[in-house]
Amino acid sequence: MSRIILASQSPRRQELIANITPDFTAIVSEAEEILPEDIAPEEIPAYFAEIKAGTVAAAHPDDIVIGADTVVILDGEILGKPRDKDDAVRMLRALSGRVHTVVTGCAVVHGEKALTFSESTRVEFYPLSDREILEYIATGEPFDKAGAYGIQGRGCVLVKRIEGDFFNVMGLPVARLKRELEGLGALSTQRKGEPV
Repeated sequence: MSRIILASQSPRRQELIANITPDFTAIVSEAEEILPEDIAPEEIPAYFAEIKAGTVAAAHPDDIVIGADTVVILDGEILGKPRDKDDAVRMLRALSGRVHTVVTGCAVVHGEKALTFSESTRVEFYPLSDREILEYIATGEPFDKAGAYGIQGRGCVLVKRIEGDFFNVMGLPVARLKRELEGLGALSTQRKGEPV
């Protein structure tokens, strides 16, 4: 029977995929992430997800491999993980009182079958004072997160509203991914103990 492999070292993605199936293995993709020229920002997550899944699937051809990548986009600019405190301040000031888009790309590879999709969520921040920004940065939370915030952590107090999948902002559109996996026949819809 094929294993489900998550090609990610993200603890958040591992926590989220456990809501789909507790039976998975996490293997970090060693793929080199080099962007082609002239790729649109919203296409980048799916592109990197394909690379991550494809690299791990090449070493595990009999298994079901899931890759994912998430970006924060504001005014066509990708806000990655902040380099330092000043970069985190810059990002949070830019997001203050504005609507941005979080895009997560997912790729699933199972033998000859493969699919890729992206999910987008719009996130609006409250206007933030410099004091709020510095207090949040002092928690240390922003530094390993795209856009310098984590909606599932203390960053939740920055968010006024979201439009779309909350878990997509965390890094994995769980409900859609479950349905895509079922469509590939990668998940059994029968629960243990249920009559056939």
